[in-house]
Amino acid sequence: MSVCFPDKSLQLFSNIMACPVVMEITLCVVFVMLASVDSCGGSLSFASYYGDHMVLQKSPERAVLWGYGPEGGHVSVSLSGPITQETSPVPVTEGIWRVSLDPVEAGGPYRVTVATQNSTATLTGVLFGDVWLCGGQSNMYFKTSQIFNASEELALAAKYPHVRTFMAALNYSDTELTDLTQVELPWAVPTARNLSEFSAVCWLFGRYMYDILKYPIGLVESCWGGTPVEAWSSSRALQQCGLQQTTDSPKDRNSVLWNAMIHPLLNMTIKGAIWYQGEENADYHQDKYNCSFPAMIDDWRMAFHQGSGKQTELDFPFGFVQLSTNKKNSTDDGFSNIRWHQTADVGFVPNPKMPRTFMAVAVDLPDETSPYGTIHPRDKQDVAYRLTLGARAVAYNEKDVHFLGPFPNQVRSLPMHVNVTYDQPVSVTPSKDAFEICCSGNQVCSPQSLWVPAPIMQWSSTTVQLSTLYCLPTEVVTALRYAWRDWPCDFKACPIYSASGILPAPPFIVNLYSAEGNI
Repeated sequence: MSVCFPDKSLQLFSNIMACPVVMEITLCVVFVMLASVDSCGGSLSFASYYGDHMVLQKSPERAVLWGYGPEGGHVSVSLSGPITQETSPVPVTEGIWRVSLDPVEAGGPYRVTVATQNSTATLTGVLFGDVWLCGGQSNMYFKTSQIFNASEELALAAKYPHVRTFMAALNYSDTELTDLTQVELPWAVPTARNLSEFSAVCWLFGRYMYDILKYPIGLVESCWGGTPVEAWSSSRALQQCGLQQTTDSPKDRNSVLWNAMIHPLLNMTIKGAIWYQGEENADYHQDKYNCSFPAMIDDWRMAFHQGSGKQTELDFPFGFVQLSTNKKNSTDDGFSNIRWHQTADVGFVPNPKMPRTFMAVAVDLPDETSPYGTIHPRDKQDVAYRLTLGARAVAYNEKDVHFLGPFPNQVRSLPMHVNVTYDQPVSVTPSKDAFEICCSGNQVCSPQSLWVPAPIMQWSSTTVQLSTLYCLPTEVVTALRYAWRDWPCDFKACPIYSASGILPAPPFIVNLYSAEGNI
């Protein structure tokens, strides 16, 4: 196999000069090392994220291959394995060649060879299947070796040779890069050793999907802890939300991770993406997240569609994890507001503002004793399983897959109680304070208004009745919210679940005065 990195000496030099002297020393060393790597001197090679044992996107899409070659030359690509294929010669333009294969059904292994008149480069052990991109911040970066029952999970690696992993290295750039400047973990058949460093949510999602689909899954991890959505968004997306630069942190600046860790991947044909991020935005542009997150999704879709020569779907499926918990007994609304904004202030997905998305609710999965901090719960198995349900329904169009937790379709305020009617049968546990009401009279309530508990009085298969005893007799209930806290319940102990008890109801807030009780 031949893979090289493009010449980015000038860009890397600017990054070196911008490195903080203490916190980023390791990254600066990496950049210095990479600055000495040239573009293979015009020799024939694949781009950085192609390698032995990789997964290419299966039919009906066409996989895109690209790399570097001698200027003015012509290259052809051949495929040998269960089927054979050879492309017509294509020119090398500005040192880069690019080929789209004819659609290939799931399976393998294949040898992929790119050839010029004088040289060849070959990838071996290549499979065709579905390629999923995994992005976000530290809870996506959270390693498989750190989860509950990690040793048992790592021991399963050898049983899943057709779920392949790849990890981009951490890097940022002030300009859009053509290729990755470094690979952290090249494409590999999973082993306990290499999997221990790989994203737990990404791996578990891929493994669970393989159990359903029974064909190869490629997982591409590109994430960085402690980063806001603005860093992963292009300038186009940020302009839609009127977002300006307000941080001096090198890795948090607008678009710097989009430039270095997402833009280089655009030529790759992918099936979809999953995302776990939002914690950083609880304290940074929080009020804009209901715009910035949907705008990032839309922009990624457009960019991957165009970058792959329209092979990646224009509305490719995008799954994400609604924030879990951080601080028990906290009265700060940051996480609650971000959870709501993650749905574009609708409360669930998919919705008209966020089509073809799916969400794993994680508000009921706190970890009070996590050695990695309570913001990093170790139960990633339930997170990945809930994502899998959404993917099966939204990405793979499986019928009768229940992937949405209960959500109200009507709220009625009566003199002594409030009736909440859900869109499906519910499993209910009594709670004194999971529901809260605002009794401010005939005016719109906000998270900053005075909210009082609304204890659950009784319930039926689809309806929950709440007490209004904490309102004054002269007051009117004007708003209702549910699970609107950083840490609303203990592990898998929120009061409202689907009838099966598997899917938690997501948090919601509704202003009855303006919405007249209809959500």
